[in-house]
Amino acid sequence: MSKLKLAVIYGGQSTEHDISIKSATSIVNALDRSKYEISLIKIDKDGTWNTMSGDAINTAERIAPITLVKDKDQTKIFNLTTNSFDQNIDIAFPVLHGMQGEDGTIQGLFRMLDLAFVGCDVFASSACSDKDYCKRLLQDQGIEIAPYRVTYAWNKDDFDFTTLKKELGTPMFLKPANLGSSVGVHKVNTEEEYNAGLADAFKYDNKVLIEKNIEGIEVECAVLGNEAPKASILGAIIPSTSFYSFESKYEDADGALLQMPAEIETAIADKIRKDAVKAYRIMNCEGLSRVDFFLTKDGQTIINEINTIPGFTSISMYPKLWELSGLPYVELLDCLIDLGMERSKR
Repeated sequence: MSKLKLAVIYGGQSTEHDISIKSATSIVNALDRSKYEISLIKIDKDGTWNTMSGDAINTAERIAPITLVKDKDQTKIFNLTTNSFDQNIDIAFPVLHGMQGEDGTIQGLFRMLDLAFVGCDVFASSACSDKDYCKRLLQDQGIEIAPYRVTYAWNKDDFDFTTLKKELGTPMFLKPANLGSSVGVHKVNTEEEYNAGLADAFKYDNKVLIEKNIEGIEVECAVLGNEAPKASILGAIIPSTSFYSFESKYEDADGALLQMPAEIETAIADKIRKDAVKAYRIMNCEGLSRVDFFLTKDGQTIINEINTIPGFTSISMYPKLWELSGLPYVELLDCLIDLGMERSKR
């Protein structure tokens, strides 16, 4: 049986470039070499696509700039230095967090190339990436969201802090609409903090959410599947700081307590898992997504966001939740690749 030709694409131009490399390293190290012939493609911060030597990211070196080309019924890697084809690709595994990787853009490229790929399709990727539109669609189908307002760079002066404070209370959160990993996110209490936080958030996006603070713990659910998605057991995040910031996630080893499985009443856990699958289907997700909720002290569940390419290191919440649900990391990767191939054939 011939090996599946798999291209792992990582790096990217988003603020989550380095996180992408960490996720991709774990994935590549775990892939079964008896099943896959692996090509490493790194997208530099300047947008250059490179083919990399070997099959281990931490030792790989740049070979040449490349592009992907559809040649008859195959997608191929085209070497821009030698002006020749290097390798055919059966399926792409994008490990690109944030903009231009998780927002439907690269998924659209795969569609144009008629190339199978792991993860959500164009619409789900794009709609889930934009926190504003994702919340609107979920709320329309009866899933509770946190109250919020939206401001753009062109109308930010129309929003008065005093008015927002009366409507949303303090503290409130400022969130770039299309970023992940808490980049550019600020928890603000005063007008001075609001103005500074808004200015910083607009460095990353032209659209910012102003969101009511929800008192409670963050609960995460890993969802897997195409037409018959399944939900994992739940995990809970209890930050040691004021909120689960970028530093808490990636730089401070003591930034948060990750509780797996989450210590939640069975009835509430079942509701969250049911709502996670419902949200996944509403947004037309396929392959994988991590669905995040807030759980208040009185048992109220409020959806926070859907991450279509969640962190994927060996200790990240998504793979850990599936491992605790009985699906080991290596088998999870096989399943995701199978789901991508299945959708392509369908």
